[in-house]
Amino acid sequence: MNSTAPRAVVTGIGLVTPLGTDVAEFFEALCEPRSGLVRPPEGHVAHGLIDSAGIAPDLDAAALVPRHDRSVADRFTLMAVAAADAALADAGITIGQDVDPYRVAVVAATGAGGMITFERQARASGERGAPGVSSYLYSAFLPNMATARIALKHGIRGFSSTVTTACAASAHAIAEAFRLISAGDADVVVCGGTEATLGGLTGIAGFRNARALATGWEDDPTAASRPFDSRRNGFVLGEGGGMLVVERADFADARGAAGYADLVGWGSTTDAYHLIMPNPDGSGVAACLRSAIARAGLDLADIGYVNAHGTGTKIGDMAEAAAIQQVFGPDQPAVSSTKGVTGHLLGGSGAVEAAATVLALAGGTLPPTHNLDDPDPKCDLDHVRGGARTAPVRAALSTSSAFGGHNVALVFQPPSTRLARTAAGAAGGTDHAG
Repeated sequence: MNSTAPRAVVTGIGLVTPLGTDVAEFFEALCEPRSGLVRPPEGHVAHGLIDSAGIAPDLDAAALVPRHDRSVADRFTLMAVAAADAALADAGITIGQDVDPYRVAVVAATGAGGMITFERQARASGERGAPGVSSYLYSAFLPNMATARIALKHGIRGFSSTVTTACAASAHAIAEAFRLISAGDADVVVCGGTEATLGGLTGIAGFRNARALATGWEDDPTAASRPFDSRRNGFVLGEGGGMLVVERADFADARGAAGYADLVGWGSTTDAYHLIMPNPDGSGVAACLRSAIARAGLDLADIGYVNAHGTGTKIGDMAEAAAIQQVFGPDQPAVSSTKGVTGHLLGGSGAVEAAATVLALAGGTLPPTHNLDDPDPKCDLDHVRGGARTAPVRAALSTSSAFGGHNVALVFQPPSTRLARTAAGAAGGTDHAG
């Protein structure tokens, strides 16, 4: 890492997940662990189609968008706005008051955008023809509408962008925040992403018909998501996402803000192997991890924890395990996947898992992989299983991979700000750095 570049610090976290929206309760659920997976209830579009799903809470559109937009704002946008509102409140920052709006950026990612809106409008056009299509179609389903609504609501006038690299999207968005801070192009970046695939039949049916989803768990939907376990047979579809507030560390210090963790590096590679399958040898992910650690200016021994992508698919988990084995050899860091309790949030997963990584680092508590009862011998790692592990960590990695061969790794270290947040303080408390 360029030692002259400004450091980037995470000062705010906002979440919408199958475990709820409270940050402290989210981390407690990860550590217990307490599952957010359920059988889709009667009346839900996924009922009868899939055994298990990670369903996020309903959101109050009236609290999130203007009255005239409430009927047309897609759920993926509402989740992004809710998470951004919470992250900014958590950071204690008001744009235009605490920071120049032109020095604030927003990068809100998604894998698919407003699929719920598009499906509804396609149905309307089939029933009524062209007159059935809403004039608000594009302002509801386009992937960049989440970014635009966050900027509009909070008066953000600096750089804005949207990343759509499938399940790596929100991790890429956080990497973009690091680049913006390091280049001096922003003092504050609101970054992350969301996904609302569970709201429409098309997205669910597509994964189901591709046989990508876990099956055979009708009696216990909480057991369906099994990262690295010998009985895993697919991922569990979830919805939700998260947003982080990332600031230039000296800017955060000057306004008396506390940091959860510093964002110190990132890596990104492409497998160039297959449209939807990872390279089984893990070489693309391994190169990504090495790049992230090198850019952070760290040694392998500095990495004490990896929050793995860990979807619960046969090939995906083996490829990621192979990558970790290649990079770290026998001296592996602790590894866990939070998807055992959240399911796979697709384009929102990287941000939620980055938040989990930050909270683990801040509190020195590593959440376990739920349902990892019988680790696959081909995924031989230092798994955190059976309960949370207490351990001081000098640096942690959060990894994401996606259809298209995209790989991303984010590197975090304890905050360089004078004030530090802890996982227990996620609901609003601050502690002086030790």
